[in-house]
Amino acid sequence: MHDFLLKELSNTNIEQELINIGFDKTYTHKAKDKFEYKNFKIFNLTPAQANILKQTALSVGTDCATHREVITGKIENSNAILGGSISQLLKIAKKLEHQPFGLKKLGALIIEKCNYYPPQKTKIMGILNITTNSFSDGGKYYDTENAIKQLNQLIEDGADIIDIGAESTKPYSQAVSTDKQLEKLVPVLEYIKANNIQTPISIDTRSAEVARKCIELGANIINDVSGFDYDPKMVDIIVQNPEVKVIIQHSQGSPENMQDSPQYENLMDEIYTNLKNKVDYANSKGIQKENIIIDPGIGFGKTKSHNLEIIRRWKELKTIGCPVLIGLSRKSMLEMPDATNEDKDIYTLALNSILINDNIDYIRVHNVKLHKKFQNILE
Repeated sequence: MHDFLLKELSNTNIEQELINIGFDKTYTHKAKDKFEYKNFKIFNLTPAQANILKQTALSVGTDCATHREVITGKIENSNAILGGSISQLLKIAKKLEHQPFGLKKLGALIIEKCNYYPPQKTKIMGILNITTNSFSDGGKYYDTENAIKQLNQLIEDGADIIDIGAESTKPYSQAVSTDKQLEKLVPVLEYIKANNIQTPISIDTRSAEVARKCIELGANIINDVSGFDYDPKMVDIIVQNPEVKVIIQHSQGSPENMQDSPQYENLMDEIYTNLKNKVDYANSKGIQKENIIIDPGIGFGKTKSHNLEIIRRWKELKTIGCPVLIGLSRKSMLEMPDATNEDKDIYTLALNSILINDNIDYIRVHNVKLHKKFQNILE
């Protein structure tokens, strides 16, 4: 009798682990589904739906948690947590095809969410603030010549996208007029166009008119931190320009009041449902899902603990079906108000390294060079 040696696996590439032990290589692409596990939270099921889902889960060897009064029918609806291997979840989805109460649609949704594949590499969005009052570099690039120099520096440093803004939306900041924004943005965009710069350009604005003019000058993405709440016409501008992507961000309140006393009953559920509703609204207006990026809004109506929870649980947002962007660069959650930007960038990278290792789609940063160097180390 020998001692057993047991080790928990943390490698997300379970297919490679199967190959490493000598498993049949021709079958690993299917077998891996038996070793990859997911937990889904499903909202507002009727007792009948919840009971059927639970029994279906039990029939394939896994389980579904529901409200304890589901079995008695004393409640109108219940949330549920369905967990299991991908293989088990797909079997459940298949069985739901033959169940009543609209559960066939739920089965199709489970299949869709089980077939998510992460991006190969996180894209880095470089920040260019053409403002006087941005929290980290206000005034530094307000002059057009300096803004263009920084633009070229971000490109040289390897930015995959450059996000240009002429309105600070830091806590307690005031709105900037359309004319003032365009006064700073137009010369930079004209320079980009004249020099045939190919790096995709995002415009950080809540104004539909600013978005419209910038798209005319070649902008590829509109980054609306209000998520269509500030200017209802924004969605129409995006609809009229189907080649343009839009970033829809979650924010509790506006910059003038969002940090007064942010509170949530269930942080991730509230962010999820808010963004899901906005994505559905955008879809209903004619914006294709593949043109939408979602952002949970670090620092926009959140405390430090809220922000850290988002970083830990951002993958929950992937079930909306859109790429996810997070921007935490140099923000107050670092609790370093008197530190240099160089020091802030080190701590920014430390938190962003978690997201990069988790294969998040996009991160938004001031120091592109530092983050690119880190990515290169991982390759």
